[in-house]
Amino acid sequence: MDDPILLDETDRRIIRATQSGLPLVPRPYHVIAEKLGLTADEVMARIEDLIEFGIIRRIGAVPNHYKLGYTANGMTVWDVPDEQVDVLGKRIGALDCVSHCYHRPRYLPQWPYNLFAMVHGRSREEVEAKANTIAGLLGEHNRAHTILYSTRILKKTGLRIGD
Repeated sequence: MDDPILLDETDRRIIRATQSGLPLVPRPYHVIAEKLGLTADEVMARIEDLIEFGIIRRIGAVPNHYKLGYTANGMTVWDVPDEQVDVLGKRIGALDCVSHCYHRPRYLPQWPYNLFAMVHGRSREEVEAKANTIAGLLGEHNRAHTILYSTRILKKTGLRIGD
C-alpha cells in the first residue's frame, strides 16, 4: 500500500486560497502568491505537485450554463455493451457538444444504462438533436437511451478545507 501524502501548512494555505476558484485576473497565481507571502513560482510548483500526487484532480472552468443561456441541460444515458463502454465513452466525450462523459454501473432490471454524457442546449430540441448525433456515433452499440433533464443547479465544488 502506498504511504499517505502529508500536506504541510503551505500546501493547506494554497488549497484554502484556491478552493473557491482562482482570481479572475491575467496572472491568478501571482495574486495568490502575494496574498500568501510566497512566490508565484512556488505556488505553481506546489500546485503541480498536488496534481501529480492526486490531491488536486484538475483545475478547470465551471460555467453556470443557465447564465450562459443553456437552459435545457440533459444527461443522456446509454445502454451500450460493457466491453465497448471505454472506447465508446472516449468517442462521445470528444464531441464538442458533450461537457463530460463517464461510465456508471447498471442496476438491472430497473436501470440498464452504463454510459452517461452531459449535453447543454438552449432548448430541449437542441439537446435532442445532440443526443441524435451521439446515437448516430454509437450506431449498433446503442441498445437504448433516454435524456434526464436538469431541474436545478447542484453543488459544483469539491472538498473544502476549513480554516
